[in-house]
Order: sequence, then C-alpha cells, then structure tokens
Amino acid sequence: MESETQPKGTPRRGFLSWVSSMTMFGGLAAGYGTLAAIAGRFLFPSNHPDNWQFVATLENLVVGQSLSYRTPGGARIVVARQATGDSLENFVALSSVCPHLGCAVHWEANNNRFFCPCHNGIFDSGGKATGGPPAAANQSLKKYPLKIENGLLYISLPAESIA
Repeated sequence: MESETQPKGTPRRGFLSWVSSMTMFGGLAAGYGTLAAIAGRFLFPSNHPDNWQFVATLENLVVGQSLSYRTPGGARIVVARQATGDSLENFVALSSVCPHLGCAVHWEANNNRFFCPCHNGIFDSGGKATGGPPAAANQSLKKYPLKIENGLLYISLPAESIA
C-alpha cells in the first residue's frame, strides 16, 4: 500500500529535469564555444596563402604597354611591361589609385613613370613617389607580386581582397 501513496510520475519528473539541464548545458557550451572560436580567430589570425590570379599572356602585353586589372574584390591595379624579355623584372603591378587623393594613375612609357594627372603626382617605375603631393607626403603606390608560368602572367592577391 505504501507504493500507492507515492506520487506517480516522480521518475518521469527526474528524467525531464535531467534532460532540460543537459539541454541548457549544451546550449551554453555551444554559445561559449562559438564565442571562443571567434575570439581565437581574431586573436590568432591564420596566415592564408596569397591567391594567384591570371592577368594576361606575355605575348599580349607589349613593351611600354600597360593594362588595367580589377581584382575580384574591386581593387584597381595597373600592370605594365617595362622592358623586353620574359623575365619577371620586366613587369610591374601597382595600385592604379593615387595615395594622395585617389585619382587614377597611368603608365607613361615614354617618360618611364607612372603619372597622376589630378595634381601632377609622379611615381618612378617601381611605384615610389618622385614628384608632386605624393612625394611631399612620402606616399608610394602599393606593389603586387607577379609570377610567370608557361608564358602566362599571374598576380598574387591577398585572400581578403578576393572574398
């Protein structure tokens, strides 16, 4: 008779209490785990390798000519062939945005320089400012690495500029 006086459902209540406690613990662990993963990515960023993007074939880029290249992320780059030969030293890839006010920079083969027409900004063939407001502010054009494989020219872009 004593077993009939015990309230029915006590084992069920214990089980439901245990399940709800485990569910809350799982939710907290998932939330704090996600926070720890995000904090870890912020505090210890991984060094993603650069991504190589095709620019042009060597035969299509003649000496003294430049081409405008837009990265998948929208950055504007000018790629110029400065001398004859298929070695990497004959090519340069620089940002085509002037660091002074953001005007478009273009390659002048006859003067062997990059020129910004907005305020007469002058950059040497390597992108270093030599005249105008960019030189006074010691600003240079951002340089991008290039590589040549099988007669094709590739540019290295940081992973974040592709996404």
